[in-house]
This record gives sequence, structure tokens and C-alpha cells, in this order.
Amino acid sequence: MKFIVSSTGLFSHLQAISRVVNSKNSLPILDCFLMELTDGTLSLTASDNETTLSTSLEVNESDGDGRFAVSSKTILEALKEIPEQPLTFLINMKNLEITVEYQNGKYSLIGQEADEYPQAPALGANAVHVTTGASVMLAGINRSLFATADDELRPVMNGVYFDITTEDITFVASDGHKLVRNKTLSAHGDEKAAFILPKKPATLLKNLLPKEQGDVQIDFDDRNATFTMENYSMVCRLIEGRYPNYNSVIPQDNPHKVIIDRTLLISALRRVSVFSSQASSLIKLRLSENQIQISAQDIDFSTSAEETLACQYAGKAMSIGFKSTFLIDILNNISAQEIILELADPSRAGVIVPAEQEEKEDLLMLLMPMMLND
Repeated sequence: MKFIVSSTGLFSHLQAISRVVNSKNSLPILDCFLMELTDGTLSLTASDNETTLSTSLEVNESDGDGRFAVSSKTILEALKEIPEQPLTFLINMKNLEITVEYQNGKYSLIGQEADEYPQAPALGANAVHVTTGASVMLAGINRSLFATADDELRPVMNGVYFDITTEDITFVASDGHKLVRNKTLSAHGDEKAAFILPKKPATLLKNLLPKEQGDVQIDFDDRNATFTMENYSMVCRLIEGRYPNYNSVIPQDNPHKVIIDRTLLISALRRVSVFSSQASSLIKLRLSENQIQISAQDIDFSTSAEETLACQYAGKAMSIGFKSTFLIDILNNISAQEIILELADPSRAGVIVPAEQEEKEDLLMLLMPMMLND
């Protein structure tokens, strides 16, 4: 079997799917890429047994069809240094000897049997189908992924929850301290359905979707989901279990509303949080009429800092404590110029929303407070 393919084209496709490959695999074959040539199209697949990512590219010319597996690390390292030029692959299908010829030299390596490569699971007859724009899905994953948990005891919290209705799709993530609810009216399903996408495939989509135009076709059943994009296709195992009722933890009537410039607040938090206790990262927000005082102290090292910012606030004076790293994370994942911080009292969650929502979107973030000693 023989084919000729662009070196940079092959490398960019292999690099994109290589993020699936784990550094340590239970099956040695999972250290490999699966390559399959059919009628002049080269299909490339990488898998970690739970998530399988595939892509394909046209070859310049080919002779014969076939499939083989090749060490992902070796081929990536070998192709990385080759400038744009045609590569000629010659594969002896009997002993799987692979020769790669390029302008000034050649590589020789041994492939592995393709039949050993695990097959991606097929979806059941009861699968649900949803179509959404690549940019809509990217925005939903981008804004929620940072809030997912790493909790072995509650695995359902370790992914992004897709809550699909006939009117909208809501992306939800929470680790028990912070929560993101991003509702988009730009996409919807034909029926009410939901699934929990684990963190790894969600991160893979976050990296792939910026390169995609058009729509993403999502098909899922109780156990697996398939995401079909223009250039890539991903099959992954879903997190099984029931996601908590996220709407019940969002406070509905917060009387105290602060409107403040987001970038000014992030800068002040970064400066002041340097002086907070390393163990707790606690910062204190003290609200008074049209101003907010941000303070932090580390009693062990006798350091403290405070800074006052102008804001729009007309409620009664109050103080509330937050973990600075979480608050900065939340503010970094909102794109609006101004944000509204909605509070009820120092013991109840703070709700953070953009002052102006983007078109057809409803973004809400929530952060649990920390106890203040005074």
C-alpha cells in the first residue's frame, strides 16, 4: 500500500487528535494512531478507550487501501521537524513495515495490527439528536468548564451538564463552591433531554471548536455521545448519574445590587489578594454607598492591603467574604464590560451576571461566601 500526503496537513491533523492519547495506557495499542486509507481519503483515529477522536484528510495520490496502527509519539516527533513537502508512505501489509520518504531522507518503522484497535461504541436506538452552531457550543463550554469539580465521591459534578429543552440549551457546571449557568436560545432540541459531558472530552472540544465553522451534530444515548463536526468526529463515554437540581441553589431575590467595571475589579482583586492568607485566599468586600472596599490580611505574616473602588450601590452597608481565586476565575469568564453583583446577606451565595447579556444568552454565575471573623 502506498500514499502521498502533505507533511504539514498530516502533522496538524495528528497533533489535533493526539490530545486524546494518555501518557500511560492500559492497552499498548492505545499509544498508537489508527490510520485507514479508503479511496484516497486517509482517516486518522486516536483513543483512550473512553474517548475516541477521528479526522480525515485527502491524500495527493494513493495505491491500494488498508489500515494499520503507528506509534503516536514516534510519528509526531518525526513529522514535527519536516517543513511543508509531500511525504510518501510505503506500507508492507504483510509485516507492517512502514517507510516514510521525504525530500532528503526516509524513516523506517514498524506498525501494529489495526484489528487490535478498540472500536468506538455504537449508539442505541433511543439516541437523541441535537444540532447546534460550533460558536454557540464553544461559548457554552468555555464559560462553564472552569467551574467543574474534581470530586471522586460525586462524579456527576466532574463534567459539564447539557440541559436541553425545546426552547434552549443550558450549559451548567459546579464544584459546590461556584456555579455557572449559561442558557442559550440559539440552539434547542426536539424534546427534553440531558447528559453530563466529562471534563476531558469537553476540553478537547474547547480546543477543536475554534477551528470549526458550521454546525455540530450531537447524538447521545444513556452511555455515550457522538459529536460530529466539519473536520472531526468524537465519541465519548458520558458520566452516568443524576445531576443535582441547579436552579434550586440560585437565590431568586437578592436586594443588594452592585454595578461595577469588571476589569477594574479584577485588577484590584489581583493586587489585594497578594496579601491574603495563603491557606484561605479570603478577601473581604465592604459595600457602602457607591463604593466598594476590597481588603485582605494574613495574620501569620502581619500583612494586609485594602483598596476602594467606585461603583453603583444604594443599599445598606454590608460586608461579605469570598475566596479571591474563585472570584477572579468567575470574572475572567464573563466578557461584559460591567458586571452586577447581587447579594442578600453575608451567609448566602453571591450572584454575578453581566450588566448587558449577549444576544440570545442568559449567563449567571454564583459563588458561595466564606465566613468573616468580624
